[in-house]
Amino acid sequence: MHELSIAVGIVDLAEKEAEKANAKRIVSIELEVGKLSGVVLEALEFAWPVAVKGSMLEKAEKVVVEIPGKAKCSNCGALFDLENLYDACPECNDYIKEVVQGKELRIKSLEVDF
Repeated sequence: MHELSIAVGIVDLAEKEAEKANAKRIVSIELEVGKLSGVVLEALEFAWPVAVKGSMLEKAEKVVVEIPGKAKCSNCGALFDLENLYDACPECNDYIKEVVQGKELRIKSLEVDF
């Protein structure tokens, strides 16, 4: 389950940023996870308690925002919702596209206490 290593990486990054700000604790964290990022949200939820145990995030509120997938067709230029990376353009059925949204995996915000 690579979601545990992802969760541990998020904890490490969040703690480093909180320490730079001389924060005593992290109150909340907001994550953006793209639908096409390869992260299984249920597995991330399962791994989260293990990753945050003993960290500044142990008692923090976690908010996860799932970013939907969107692509632009290289053939006809249509912008369309993308459920899977291998989906065709609904306008012209071409498979060549540029993913413009949905691969994100980032910490959007941290709320800290001093």
